[in-house]
Amino acid sequence: MMPEFSYVRVKSLKEAVSHLSPDGAWIHAGGTDLLGCLRDHVFGANKVVSISDLRDLKGIKETAGGLRIGALVTLTEIAENPLIKRRYPALAQGALEAASPQLRNQGTVGGNLCQKPRCWYYRGEFHCLKKGGDRCFAVAGENHYHCILGGQGCYMVHPSDTAPALVAYGATVHTTGPKGNRHIPIEKFFVLPAQDVTKETVLEPGEIVTEIILSSPAQGIKSSYRKVRARLSWDFALAGVALVLQLNGDIVGSARIVLAGAAPAPWRSLEAEEAVTGKVLDEDTAKKAAAAAVRRAQPLEHNGYKIQLFKGLIEEALIATAHT
Repeated sequence: MMPEFSYVRVKSLKEAVSHLSPDGAWIHAGGTDLLGCLRDHVFGANKVVSISDLRDLKGIKETAGGLRIGALVTLTEIAENPLIKRRYPALAQGALEAASPQLRNQGTVGGNLCQKPRCWYYRGEFHCLKKGGDRCFAVAGENHYHCILGGQGCYMVHPSDTAPALVAYGATVHTTGPKGNRHIPIEKFFVLPAQDVTKETVLEPGEIVTEIILSSPAQGIKSSYRKVRARLSWDFALAGVALVLQLNGDIVGSARIVLAGAAPAPWRSLEAEEAVTGKVLDEDTAKKAAAAAVRRAQPLEHNGYKIQLFKGLIEEALIATAHT
């Protein structure tokens, strides 16, 4: 049963921020995550503030320096946009791999970045560390789908398929809130458990994501997003990888390699990037980079299979990118 709450449809960002400032108010965009959390009593709400009428948060627009994506743009719009498919294919592929067609039609990119963990202990009737308890139940429990990197107390994995691609492209998240506007590099947008186990992002109370900004891709850039999941029709990533490689012929000039399903935030693998940069992108390089990506992995009792899964996925993705 849904909890009782007041519902407000705002007409401006200023109005939205004023309603969100009190404790117990939650923002409503597509609602695909919020309503599930409220129904399952993951958290409560005194007020739900709908921003779905705010036209300023909609639309995909080419700019002089790249691309602007409004926070209310749906995943379907991203997956089908010709400009994104041509210039930022990893983002289009990530949006297409997310959820089901019905959820992609409703879910927004802002919500996809800010969604709550899908850990079954957090979503269930467990007073876990993330909800103010004294333990992460995944440590000694069913942890087949939990993280192998960056856990440190809480072992959730970040559920977004668009976030790894946006990190790989070096996007910037624009926000507005009671303290004004912020432009946040997306790598600094997410919060690991070691920083604050109760948070997933750096958003402050009353702060709203308004748009995502992408720079124009440099010459020679190739990019992709690949994902392995338990069910082909609809599921979160067991393992995923977003690649953005700048190639000079067969040589990798620069690389950004970001893992999905591996950590509590999109996980940029500096080790894998170092293994390919300046090298010929052949099978040997791809194999070394894949091994480097999971070298520091610390699997739990039931998710050690992810190490080999990531190694195979990263190796295949790199080789495929070299031949596109």
